[in-house]
Amino acid sequence: MNVATILKAKGTDVATVSPDVTLAETATLLSERGIGAVVVMQSRKVLGIVSERDIVKAVARRGGDALKAPVHEVMTTRVITCSLNDSVDELMDSMTEGRFRHLPVIENGELAGIVSIGDVVKHRIAETVMETEALRLYIANG
Repeated sequence: MNVATILKAKGTDVATVSPDVTLAETATLLSERGIGAVVVMQSRKVLGIVSERDIVKAVARRGGDALKAPVHEVMTTRVITCSLNDSVDELMDSMTEGRFRHLPVIENGELAGIVSIGDVVKHRIAETVMETEALRLYIANG
């Protein structure tokens, strides 16, 4: 199973913000959409990513005034990405090693989607269930 399979099931919609949007506006967007991260973009170019964790860290350091700051002040600028052909195992390794939960999907230089650790786990479980059922049928019909 690969990233293309995951995106086919979940869709390619990605929440994005511009670099000058405030952390408060970003937190509202995250809450309203029930998501954990947004991609920061300008002129169709990925500049960074901001997660709930980034916002919490900013508030812990600077207090409530941090919410008035633009996202470009706290975003992760070294964005690790994946492609449509990357496997679920590659995603898990990358997320575990990098200690992050969201991977923007880049294809032909364009943002093509985003995959979260939840998406990866959900599809890994579905894959395991299918394999188990196939083995069960093989044994029963053996």
